[in-house]
Amino acid sequence: MISHQLPQPVDGPAAERPRAYPSHEKPHTPLRPMWCCRACGHPWPCATARLLLKFEYRSNEIGLSIYLSGLFYEATRDLLRLNPDDGPTPRELFTRFVAWSPYRRPLIEPC
Repeated sequence: MISHQLPQPVDGPAAERPRAYPSHEKPHTPLRPMWCCRACGHPWPCATARLLLKFEYRSNEIGLSIYLSGLFYEATRDLLRLNPDDGPTPRELFTRFVAWSPYRRPLIEPC
């Protein structure tokens, strides 16, 4: 029997990217806790947010994957709190947040 409660993980990164483009437009950042796009209302990351994120992180693909993984954690926590019974599955959220990112390790190392 566990006599104490395990510590909870700290919060993930703030969802402040991608930056607005052009700068006078509304940014395609997530509206929490529903995780829909502030600019277009589609599930975040929307198509525009994905393009802007790929452009912003074009020289740091690993950084993009780390950023998206942190937001995947935050979104999972928020969406399952909002709707624990019929919210999105972890697989759906992984596909939505992380699987599209450009960084991939090859299955087999090249010779």
